[in-house]
Amino acid sequence: MKDIREDIAWAKINRDVLVSLENPRKLYWVIVFGALSLFSVGLGCEIYQYQVGMGVANLNNPNVWGLYIATFIFWIGMSHSGTLLSAILHLMHADWRKPIYRFAEAMTTFSLMTAGLFVMVHIGRLWQFYYALPYPNDRGTWPNFQSPLLWDAMAIFTYLSSSVLFLYVGMIPDLAICRDNLHKGWRKKLYTLLALGWEGTDRQWRNFRVTYLTIACFLIPLAVSVHSIVASDFAMSQQPGWHVTSFPPYFVAGALYSGCAAIITLFIILRYVFRFEDYMTKSILKKTVRLTFAIAMVWTYLNAVEFAAVWYGHDMDAKAVLIQKATGPFAPFWWGMVFCGSVVPLMLAFKRFQTNIPVLFAVSLLLNLGMWLERWMIVAPTFSHGYYPWVWDNDQWPSLIQWGMVMGSFGWFTLLFMVFCKVFPSVSMYEVKEMVYHRSLHLKKNETAGQGAH
Repeated sequence: MKDIREDIAWAKINRDVLVSLENPRKLYWVIVFGALSLFSVGLGCEIYQYQVGMGVANLNNPNVWGLYIATFIFWIGMSHSGTLLSAILHLMHADWRKPIYRFAEAMTTFSLMTAGLFVMVHIGRLWQFYYALPYPNDRGTWPNFQSPLLWDAMAIFTYLSSSVLFLYVGMIPDLAICRDNLHKGWRKKLYTLLALGWEGTDRQWRNFRVTYLTIACFLIPLAVSVHSIVASDFAMSQQPGWHVTSFPPYFVAGALYSGCAAIITLFIILRYVFRFEDYMTKSILKKTVRLTFAIAMVWTYLNAVEFAAVWYGHDMDAKAVLIQKATGPFAPFWWGMVFCGSVVPLMLAFKRFQTNIPVLFAVSLLLNLGMWLERWMIVAPTFSHGYYPWVWDNDQWPSLIQWGMVMGSFGWFTLLFMVFCKVFPSVSMYEVKEMVYHRSLHLKKNETAGQGAH
């Protein structure tokens, strides 16, 4: 099974990608309408919460975070796979990444933009964000740099700006192709502006390669450090169930896991909606599935290590939280997390499922459901079963406002992603051309060697 056809013409590559920007399948508009509807629900919930107050979110002591911070962690985690895997595979010269890395990097950008919203939503009074900005002022006060809220804000801003730069720099040659194939209209002006005068000269290509490689090398440690910072929000706390030294690598593995599952979901959707069957092949899907399975097993191992450390440790309060997760009010969701996150991915080990698109679509959705439940199981049980029995609240259930906000976040992400794929090329044309060229050279070399042997 080949990653891509060796005989595909360069002109056809341009034509197929440019046509996808103008004429996707009708399912595209169904997805956009559905995403817009979900986003409208979330926006309505935010407006209502803003007008009435945080009481409608049903957040109180001890449940002061709820779905907002759990979903924030979920979106931060999903953001890591796109750019991180793209950078790592680029350094490893893995050709099979070339048709899919563009939309994976876009997934990173929009996941971060969605995660940032939950920081604002959780504050309640949006203008309070002003006081977290580090700037000289007459009051002589500065933000508390020991606050995890400030850590998260700085981490998100740094990673978002770097990811947008990485995505944009990688698109410049393709933006020039779009510019040269359009004659008028707002798209022509947009592509002309963003292409930065790209002409494809030898000097431009050399500078482009160096710049792209430099950003990729910078992003790998940055991505790991950003999610380690989010993990430190919990690990540096004294709360039972959070004070665990394995949280940083556990969070990074979980981030890669949820991101890879999302890549599979978006791969299948884009493959059909934009008619990319010649580029997003089953061979590439198979490699992505195997990578996801490997990361799932790492996450399962780290999960088991955490459970074992708590069970055999001397912290009775942390052990009580673990028992409550498995047997208390949160048990259905905790066992659902274990099933979706550790049992379902075992299907990916079987070859007959690794290229079965309907099965993989369902499995990828279940994997991300498991990872969202995992984030919720980190936040909710600890707050509801902390050190002091008189504040235990095991029956706390998120309000409809919280659920509406979570639904709105998925609508917001999907809307941004689908608009991006309609305006900008979601398949890298110049990278696919390089891939085809290298494979054709390799094929000719093998044919020449075979003739010489005869």
